[in-house]
Amino acid sequence: MIFTEDLWLLLHQLLPKTSFFSEKPSFYQNFRESMMNSTCVGAELDQCRDESAALVLKCVAIASILLAGMAGIAIPLVGKHRRFLRTDGNLFVAAKAFAAGVILATGFVHMLSDATEALQHPCLPSFPWSKFPFTGFFAMMAALFTLLLDFVGTQYYERKQGLNRATEEQSRVGSSESVWKVFGEEESGGMHIVGMHAHAAHHGHNHPHGHDSCHGIGSDKEQDDAHAQSHGHGQGHSHAHAHSNILEGEETDVRHVVVSQVLELGIVSHSVIIGLSLGVSESPCTIRPLIAALSFHQFFEGFALGGCISQAQFKASSATIMACFFALTTPLGVAIGTAIASGFNPYSPGALIAEGILDSFSAGILVYMALVDLIAADFLSKRMSCNFRLQIVSYCMLFLGAGLMSSLAIWA
Repeated sequence: MIFTEDLWLLLHQLLPKTSFFSEKPSFYQNFRESMMNSTCVGAELDQCRDESAALVLKCVAIASILLAGMAGIAIPLVGKHRRFLRTDGNLFVAAKAFAAGVILATGFVHMLSDATEALQHPCLPSFPWSKFPFTGFFAMMAALFTLLLDFVGTQYYERKQGLNRATEEQSRVGSSESVWKVFGEEESGGMHIVGMHAHAAHHGHNHPHGHDSCHGIGSDKEQDDAHAQSHGHGQGHSHAHAHSNILEGEETDVRHVVVSQVLELGIVSHSVIIGLSLGVSESPCTIRPLIAALSFHQFFEGFALGGCISQAQFKASSATIMACFFALTTPLGVAIGTAIASGFNPYSPGALIAEGILDSFSAGILVYMALVDLIAADFLSKRMSCNFRLQIVSYCMLFLGAGLMSSLAIWA
């Protein structure tokens, strides 16, 4: 017994500054304290607090946000059957640029700032939340994860599309050999069979580049007219052109399928958060500006998502499910927040940490989708480079959308 006591004293003298013997709280103790402390409240809770008026405004918010979201996502889905709202029209491209600016500003100006405010709130201990830029780290990881998801989804759909196309081509070989006899018979009497992929690639090298390469870029009607005027190339070239256009169209459809699904994932993830934030608030001074901001934001996010769904050419049932899921997410978040508002403290450390992390993830997803799959996909396309007027209008709409959405941060 005496030996044990002497050994303990010796160890305590030799290792006085280790975490085991130190009286300073460890990382685990600090983290546990940051999660368990629920006594902190915000000063805003007592300012302009009116539960009855807040409840009325929440009902108005649910109706307004629901109608804005439904209208925004329905316009591209219904308008694809109308000439002036078709997804291959210049008006749609300009409106989509405006919506992309709104989404970009939502990620940079609103979600990132909200995440930083939550994770550096005074109610959280300085360690570890003020010792490391968690907001940027989580946003970066979300963007990288979205890139991985984008890549894997595209590879999956392209492989699936390729298998289906190979099966269809194999089934047509026996019945349509004349389609594959592009270059005719050889002098030896043997058949020179060349697949359409090779012929389309061979014929593509003979097309001019530069300004002439813009010929045929435009709406479906313009392409049909150009194709009718150049029909004298011959039957073989016509088949190769048709097959090449089909391949390009299938690759584009695959991208739109992946983009629409990943974009909906990012939008839905932050729609729940902003809906809960509005629902748990009991301050009419906070809710009033949020109604206008969220309705504006929901309309143009819905327009961008609806455009991607329309371009992906989903079945009517799938498009309807995706549209309803988007339109109902934020109002559902407001309803849930209203139900738990009485017993929920938005300034508790657990709530602040959860809000900050989820806002950071949403910001990373939205910024990636806006820059890569919406802005770059349209602004770096051949169609945009071949239409100077469309470039000017689209850039103006992009900056206008980003500027207007950013200016809403003054009030909400």
